[in-house]
Amino acid sequence: MTFFEATDPAADRREVFVRYLDYFRESALSKAGSLSEDALRSSPLPSGWTPIELLQHLRYVELRWIEWGFEGRAVPEPWGDRRDDRWYVAPDRSFDDVAAALRQQGAHTRAFVEAHDLDEIGAPGPRWDGAAPASLERVLFHLLQEYARHVGHLDVVVELSGGSIGE
Repeated sequence: MTFFEATDPAADRREVFVRYLDYFRESALSKAGSLSEDALRSSPLPSGWTPIELLQHLRYVELRWIEWGFEGRAVPEPWGDRRDDRWYVAPDRSFDDVAAALRQQGAHTRAFVEAHDLDEIGAPGPRWDGAAPASLERVLFHLLQEYARHVGHLDVVVELSGGSIGE
């Protein structure tokens, strides 16, 4: 996926948000996909998170903020990316499984954003932890910072693990 420039035309702000989210999502998948199976499931960092865990975390971040949070939908396990207070992926979940789930979540996010106004306010619910729900635009800004931060983390881990480097 090619990064688009800030000067590239877009129909509206929603399109800008979904383009960046799509770009960061595919960047994370490409970077992690350049790693061996062992490197996907191990960590060169003291914190111990692994690239496959980060991918699953990103899927759940979108689920928590869009479906569980903004839409106010009942989600059986909104924190399903965690076990014992850290990110977790079951050993029988393959990279392809995790990548497909992340892409599917991304498709839901894109469709939802394209169908809603950025000024809309989210549904009340447990995601907001007692605070007033945020606008869709604020949620999308949060998702972008989450992706940008984690793709940067992934850059370092991929480089330390011998995967492909570059933008």
